Amino acid sequence: MVAVGALAIVVSVIASLQQSATASLNIWLAAAVLSPTIMMWAMVRKSRTANMPLLSGPGRKFLLSFSPPMVVGALLTFVLYRAGLMEAIPGVWLLLYGTGVVAGGAFSVRIVPVMGLCFMVAGVIALFAPASWGHPILGAAFGGLHIAFGIPIARSYGG
Repeated sequence: MVAVGALAIVVSVIASLQQSATASLNIWLAAAVLSPTIMMWAMVRKSRTANMPLLSGPGRKFLLSFSPPMVVGALLTFVLYRAGLMEAIPGVWLLLYGTGVVAGGAFSVRIVPVMGLCFMVAGVIALFAPASWGHPILGAAFGGLHIAFGIPIARSYGG
């Protein structure tokens, strides 16, 4: 999670420097592909170290609970982009990501759903904040929250 958080902070800076909203969105979409790849690598590594199957009961439940909000987020991104409502995308992403983390976190340690709720709060803020705050809020949430929660999760629960 810490690596994903660091990536999100870098992406928020790069995206904010783009000349168009479409270019910024493309930067975030690239990160949306890279971040799960990083997380999957870390999860595979952890499952091998623990000598447990990756899609054991809790892992499978997390995936099944987390995935639907991510699919909805992808579909709504396309719809919002096509409708010219780019300023709504950060809030929608954060709300749906938080929803997925809360739902999946029900099968995890107690701190995970709390992290999801924090993402949802950031999503509400992003929905009602000025559009120019989108990249900083995404960076603070996807970056800061992954780092802030990732460190204690790694220390207390092994990652």
